[in-house]
Amino acid sequence: MKHPWVQGSFPVGAPLTCPLGTASEGGLCREDAVSVRWFSPVEMARRLGISAKTLRVYEAVGLVTPARTQKGWRVYGPSEQARLHQILALKRLGLSLARIGALLTGRLADLDAVLDVQEAVLRARKRDAEHALKILAAARLKLARDGALSADDLLQLTRETTMTRELKSDEDWREAFQPIIENQYSPEELDRLGRRKMDALTRLGHDAESFTRSWEALIEELRALRAADDLVSPRACEFVRRWNAMTTAFTGGDPDITRKTRAIWEQAASDPQIAPRLPIKPEDFVFVQRIANGMRERGELLSS
Repeated sequence: MKHPWVQGSFPVGAPLTCPLGTASEGGLCREDAVSVRWFSPVEMARRLGISAKTLRVYEAVGLVTPARTQKGWRVYGPSEQARLHQILALKRLGLSLARIGALLTGRLADLDAVLDVQEAVLRARKRDAEHALKILAAARLKLARDGALSADDLLQLTRETTMTRELKSDEDWREAFQPIIENQYSPEELDRLGRRKMDALTRLGHDAESFTRSWEALIEELRALRAADDLVSPRACEFVRRWNAMTTAFTGGDPDITRKTRAIWEQAASDPQIAPRLPIKPEDFVFVQRIANGMRERGELLSS
């Protein structure tokens, strides 16, 4: 879009100013309007701490559309700057450009919604940082006392201070998933699901703790299979059979529960506060499905 108030050429890296009118007037110049600054791609990139090439990538994938001068130069005004903040804030949370695009056309299209999410995530990171500082303090005390840290101490220190904390405890999972689950299920349905899960655990010979450990082991095996890009080995096939048995323990093969469970995970994966902490990522589900599809093609797995 070319704006008549941004005219002629300008020095590379120089900010532009222009008095803008109200939105209803299409942004035409008015003498009594406030002065708005416009930036070239080089200056905009410098101020944001990114490259001009990155701006062109965001433009190419449809995340931001810079304004144009009458001579066709790209310029970034207030709305483009707000959009770039949304993009960079969500990217900082670990989301892909494709997922950011989907979010910005949905519930996070408004800048304040992104700021709200960003604030919540930063508060969560503050809690994580405070937790990590306690771990560091305890490690330093032990190091001063014993002169060394054990292998287990070092592993805990690495997990707690250098890695994004995954959802581990029951409290973590409840905090993250309960609001999403309650959007999908009524209290009566949740009560029935709880009883069904306990019955399934009994049939599988699990209690709640051993079931959780089994899932953790299954996730570790999934990561190993993905690292090896192993889609066809006997180990991969056996993994899918155990994966299906574990998921069926919860869904009971009920297509409605399966659909709602999938919707819960999809919503969690699109939430910037939850997605970085999920032990299973969307690409993990895709990988499992690829193994299963291959097994069905070979007649090693019944179609569902």
